[in-house]
Amino acid sequence: MSGDRNRGTERVGIDELLERVRAGFDRIGPHEAADAAADGALLVDIRYAALRDRDGLIPGALVVERNELEWRLDPQGSHRAPEAVSHDLQVVVVCNEGYASSLAVASLQQLGLRRATDLIGGFQAWRAAGLPVRA
Repeated sequence: MSGDRNRGTERVGIDELLERVRAGFDRIGPHEAADAAADGALLVDIRYAALRDRDGLIPGALVVERNELEWRLDPQGSHRAPEAVSHDLQVVVVCNEGYASSLAVASLQQLGLRRATDLIGGFQAWRAAGLPVRA
């Protein structure tokens, strides 16, 4: 029976899926993300707690664990974060190395957050660029 459910479904690997979703938006580097934040973009850190505890935080970033992201950033949602004020809000999603954030952006764009993007290289690229990190 399970074979019937999957019949006609195209199967892709994660590398191809990443390539496809990334084609739908312009990713930005660490300095571009810092500039965007200075201009009012919302940086959203989706790393799990152990990574945040180990490596620190980007000052001013909103911390939202990945499993809550859509509920917290949907401007129409009943569980939205106060910062999720509009579908026009520029959102820069930050994960550890820039992979999970790309998939998260695809999901946010399906919710209508058309200006959502992610940080190439994630938090590790931010830190390597010498941008501010707090413990």
